[in-house]
Amino acid sequence: MSVRKRLGTDKWCHDYFDGNGKRHQMLYRTQKEAKEAEAKVRMELKGNIHVADPNSITVKEAGASWLKACDKLERSTRDQYKGHLENHIYPNIGKTKLSKIGVPFVYAFLDKLREQGLSEPMVRAVRVSLGALLSSAQKQGLVVFNAVKEMGRDSKPKGDGRHKKRLKVGVDIPTTEEVKLIIDAAKEGRARIFLRTAALTGMRASELRGLAWDAIDFKKGQIEVSQRADAYGELGSPKSSSGIRTLPIGEKLIAELREWKLACTSRKLVFPSLPREVDSALQRDNVMNHANIIKDWLHPAQVSAGVTVNTGRLDDDGNPIVAPKYPGLHALRHYYASYCINSKEDKGLGLAPKTVQERLGHSSIVMTLDVYGHLFPKGDASVELAAAEATLY
Repeated sequence: MSVRKRLGTDKWCHDYFDGNGKRHQMLYRTQKEAKEAEAKVRMELKGNIHVADPNSITVKEAGASWLKACDKLERSTRDQYKGHLENHIYPNIGKTKLSKIGVPFVYAFLDKLREQGLSEPMVRAVRVSLGALLSSAQKQGLVVFNAVKEMGRDSKPKGDGRHKKRLKVGVDIPTTEEVKLIIDAAKEGRARIFLRTAALTGMRASELRGLAWDAIDFKKGQIEVSQRADAYGELGSPKSSSGIRTLPIGEKLIAELREWKLACTSRKLVFPSLPREVDSALQRDNVMNHANIIKDWLHPAQVSAGVTVNTGRLDDDGNPIVAPKYPGLHALRHYYASYCINSKEDKGLGLAPKTVQERLGHSSIVMTLDVYGHLFPKGDASVELAAAEATLY
């Protein structure tokens, strides 16, 4: 292994043999760059983890291999990964060799995505996909280390995490009065029962859309969550084992669901899509479209109930234009979480954090506390503090 100036040029050459005895000659602009490369290669060869630049594949080639390894994942998940690759990763860094991807490179890539107008959640999603791509390549021996993993969990400036937004009741979480107004304003029948079930079980939209009649035990008063519907209406298991859970339901909701079962067009799904006039027998078990639930049920119910916000715009007659206060069904899941957490004195269930985690189907207690930790009662320790203080005087 040597560093020397190449004859007849102003370039510096790094000459070495890899672990397989194959010779490589790499050119650099300066002697410093060549010596830094030599030191890096020497350490990698010592650890038997070196991948020579000429043997390194591009990000686009690695992406194709990673997608192929994702064949067993849900269709919607695969499509999401494919979108990240084709819309953001390939256009920006698709031709880059994996051996060139280090931590500074990834930081620069993420900053470029922000400059292109991507939202912070989307930047994080693309970053996760890039990390999974590099992890797959690492397992195949195509790259030495995963630069995304080396960055740690947070790629944003350190100061950003200090002011992480907390969910607020009446802003992100509907109040009990607002939920009651929304449900009462919803169309009678399927829409009203769906929204009430969402608020009283905290089930995800995908779980509600895939809810089967067989999952409801009317005698025990509980729902077995073991199925969900993806974005394409295909039924399958929850994404994680923690999503499989049993939820208790009250007598009034049991009675309402029992009555709805008699009128429901499907013997399979609790909330099927409305059958079409043609071939209705073939349509009665179709899964509800998520966007239609929002557009036809949740938003109109909020507008009718007056649970709205002013958009700051005026219509043709000069009247203020309002919009639904809560854009998605997750607001009702937030409501259920707060209902579980609130003390009995505040008309809640007063459940322990671990129980709330199990009810919501979170993969870990950390996730539950990260999202809802500030809602749990802190308790009043003034008496204990006074006693401790007294011992010191």
